[in-house]
Amino acid sequence: MGKVTNRIRRLRFDHDEMTQKQLANKVGCTRQTIIALEQNRYIPSIELAFRIAKAFGVPLEEVFQYEDS
Repeated sequence: MGKVTNRIRRLRFDHDEMTQKQLANKVGCTRQTIIALEQNRYIPSIELAFRIAKAFGVPLEEVFQYEDS
């Protein structure tokens, strides 16, 4: 089974060191969701994934990657 990884933590720091709370507020989820995403313990809905990419102004593939095992 494949694995979804992400670059959210790196992107937050590249965007003026955005906090987890700031990102959560911007995309309409909780800080706990952002924490779980960054720790690869949660895979977002496609809608949330697109909102996160839009918040950073980057394509979806720049935030999330799928690794086939």
